[in-house]
Amino acid sequence: MNKGFFERVYEIVRQIPCGKVATYGQIARLVGSPRSARQVGWALHVNPEPYVIPCHRVVNREGKLSGAFAFGGLDAQRYLLMNEGVEFESGDTVNLQKFLWEA
Repeated sequence: MNKGFFERVYEIVRQIPCGKVATYGQIARLVGSPRSARQVGWALHVNPEPYVIPCHRVVNREGKLSGAFAFGGLDAQRYLLMNEGVEFESGDTVNLQKFLWEA
């Protein structure tokens, strides 16, 4: 994907409020490319501003955390989300019914 796609992803991810999560597919739909969830993941993997673009707020379609190291892996992502008040159904799965961002 081109840089324009990545920039659109970052713009959307910046909008996810503290205490909420979005899915890779949701971000792909919001940038106008609904079949590009994996490319969203790649864009977040190379996040140029990890403390500005809150990629830790993006989970998979089942609410599972990412194993990627973009923000330090599962433990770091869980820690960051829990500090924002996000609750988990199990160790690595966010309760999407309660915490999914409605854009």
